[in-house]
Amino acid sequence: MKFLPIVARELRMAARRRSTYFLRTGAAFGLIILGTWMFLMLHREAPRQVASVMFGLLAGCASMFCLLSGVQSTSDCISREKREGTLGLLFLTDLKGYDVVLGKLVASSIHGLYSVFAIVPMLAIPLLLGGVAPGEFWRMALVAINTLFFSLTIGICTSALSSKARQAAAATFLSLVVLAGLLPLLGLWISYMSKGAVNGSWLYLTSPGFAFAYAFDALYRMQAWYYWGSMAVVHGIAWAALVLACVITPRVWKERPASVAKLRFRENIAQYAYGSSLNRAEFRHRLLNVNPFYWLAARARWKPAAVWFGLALIGCGWVWGRIKFKEEWLSSPLYVVTGLVLIMLIKGWFASECGRQLGDERQGGTLELLLSTPLTVRDILRGQTLALQRQFLGPTVCIVVILMVLMIAGLSDVTRDQGVWFAVWIGSILLLPADLAAIYWVGIWQGITAKNPARAANGTVLRILVLPWILYAGCMLITALASMQGNHEPDWPFFVGLWLFLSVAADLGFGIAARYQILTSFREAATQPYRGPLSSLKDIFTAR
Repeated sequence: MKFLPIVARELRMAARRRSTYFLRTGAAFGLIILGTWMFLMLHREAPRQVASVMFGLLAGCASMFCLLSGVQSTSDCISREKREGTLGLLFLTDLKGYDVVLGKLVASSIHGLYSVFAIVPMLAIPLLLGGVAPGEFWRMALVAINTLFFSLTIGICTSALSSKARQAAAATFLSLVVLAGLLPLLGLWISYMSKGAVNGSWLYLTSPGFAFAYAFDALYRMQAWYYWGSMAVVHGIAWAALVLACVITPRVWKERPASVAKLRFRENIAQYAYGSSLNRAEFRHRLLNVNPFYWLAARARWKPAAVWFGLALIGCGWVWGRIKFKEEWLSSPLYVVTGLVLIMLIKGWFASECGRQLGDERQGGTLELLLSTPLTVRDILRGQTLALQRQFLGPTVCIVVILMVLMIAGLSDVTRDQGVWFAVWIGSILLLPADLAAIYWVGIWQGITAKNPARAANGTVLRILVLPWILYAGCMLITALASMQGNHEPDWPFFVGLWLFLSVAADLGFGIAARYQILTSFREAATQPYRGPLSSLKDIFTAR
C-alpha cells in the first residue's frame, strides 16, 4: 500500500482543476491591484513611508486571509463525510486515521496554500522602495504560512468533532476568536487589574496577531523572543489540533446510542431553541394558519433574540468606551466606525440567513417534497419573507434610527466638509434597505443552487457587497492615474455619486436577475443536483 494514498489522489485531482490555477492567479492579481491603488493614493508621500504603509496593509490582508481560511476550507471536510455516511466506508479499507485526515487537509487546503504562495512574493514589492527591511519580509512570510497551517488544522479538528456544516464553521470561528483574540485580551486584562504584579503576556503567545506585530523591526529589535515564542506556540497548537483530529476521526464515524445525560442535554437545548411542547404546539398552530413554510423557517425562537443580542453587545462595548474614555470617546471617526460595524453586521447576518433554510431543505431532499404539496413557489417565498421579517425587521429599524442619531452627532462634530459627510451618511442609510432587498433575492437563488449554505452566503456577499467596492476601487485607480497626468481631479460629488451608482446598479442588476430566475425556474433548480464548478461568465452572474 502506498504511503498516504489519499494525499496523492487529492493532489492529482487538484492539479486537474482549473480553479487551482485561477485562484492563485486571482489572489496575486488582487494583491497587486490593492498595492497599486495604495501606491497611487500615497504617491505624494516619501517613498519610505509609502513602502511601510503598503507593506503593513498587504501583510495584514494576507494574514487575515490565512487566519480565516480554516472556516471556509477545512471546517466541513470531515463532518460532511459523516453526514453523507461515507466516512465509515473509508475505514473498511486499510486506511488509518492520519491517512484520512491528511488527505482531507490537503484536498481542502490546496487552494489556500497556492494563494498564499502567490501572495507572499508580492510582499517583497515594497522592498524596492527601501522602506522595508529584508528581515521584516521573511518574518512576515513565516507568519502568513504559520497562520494558514494554524487555521486549517483548527478547522479540521472541529470538523472531526462536528456533524453539521454550520456547527463546524461556528466552532472553528469561535476557536480562532478565542485563541487569536480573547486569550490575549484576557492577558491584557490580568496585567491591567493586577497593576503589573501578575504578568499576563504569556497569553498573548496564542495569537498569530502577536507574531504579526513583532515581525516589524521596531518591535522585533526590542524583544525578538516574543516573535519566536508566539510562532512556536501557534505552531504547537496547530500540530496538537492535527494529532487530535487523527485520533478522533476513526472513533467518531460509528453511530452509538446516546447516553441519558446526552439525551437530557439535547432535550434542554431543544426546549431552549423551540420552547416547551405546549409552547411549540401553540406557536405551530399560530404560524401554520399564516403560512406553512413560515412555521418551518421560523421555528427556532432564538434567532431573533440572537440578532438583538449582537446589537446589545455592540451597545455594551460603546457604553464601556463612553465611561472609560469620557468625552474623548465622542468623536466623528468613532461614529463612522460604529455605523460601519452596524451596517456590516446586519447585511452579513441577513445574507447568511436568506438562503439557509431553502439550502438545508434542498440538501436534505425535503424541498422536492414541499414542491409536491399544494404549496406554490410564491407561498414558499412568502413564508421565507415572513420568517426573515420576524428575525431582522426590528433590528434593522433600530439600526436605521441609530445611524440617524450618529449622523446628527457626527455632523455637529465636523467643522469642514459637512456636505460630504451628510451625503455619505444619507447614502448609507438609503442603501441599507436597497441592499437588503437585493440580498434577499440573490440569497434565495444562491440557497437553492449553491453547493452548501456557506457558499450561498459567500456568493451573495460577493455579488451585492464586495463587487461594487472592487469596481469603485478600479475607478479610483483610473482617476488617480489621470490626475498624475495633469488632468483635473473630480470633486467629492463625483466620488459619492459613483459609489451610490455602482451599489444601486449591483442591487438592481443581480436582484432583478435573481428574482426572474426564482419566479421562472425555482422548481427546476430545486430538483436538480449541484451543478459543479462554474465555467463561464454567464454562470458566474446567474449562478445556475
